[in-house]
Amino acid sequence: MAKVLLFGPLRDLAGWREREIEASDLASLRALIANDDPVLGEALTGKGVQVAVDQAITRAETALTARSEVAFLPPMSGG
Repeated sequence: MAKVLLFGPLRDLAGWREREIEASDLASLRALIANDDPVLGEALTGKGVQVAVDQAITRAETALTARSEVAFLPPMSGG
């Protein structure tokens, strides 16, 4: 199972920081999350949200393994 991590407002919205989810790729992982929590699923596809798989930012669909770590990172603001 992939370890899924949520940070910042995404964690607050979900009510959890870390979960194990069985998914073969990023698209199916997002679909499983959206099926369980449609509001969170929509937030994860929002503008500025980045996804890191095994600590590398990805913009493409990515295959996952049982040892994958997937982090959803909220938009960053700077000053």
